[in-house]
Amino acid sequence: MAWDPRWPLALFRGSVPVALGLLLWVAIAGGEKERQQTLKAQPGGDPTSLAQRRRHNELIMMALREAAQTEDNVAQRQVPWRK
Repeated sequence: MAWDPRWPLALFRGSVPVALGLLLWVAIAGGEKERQQTLKAQPGGDPTSLAQRRRHNELIMMALREAAQTEDNVAQRQVPWRK
C-alpha cells in the first residue's frame, strides 16, 4: 500500500472540528465556578425558603395523588378558602 499525499490534509480537516469543540468546552467550563457562586447568591437559596418550597411541592404531590386515586373531578371540588 502506497503512501497517499491526501492523508495529511484529511487528518487536518478531521482534527479542526475536534479542536474547536475542545476550545469551546474549555471556554464554557471556565465559567462554571462563577456560575455556581452566582446561583448560590440568588434569593431563595437560603435553607428556610428551600424548606418552604419542599413543603409546597409535598402539598402539590399529595393533591395529585388524591386526584389520581379518586373518580371525582377534584378541579371542580369546593375548597375551604372559597366559602
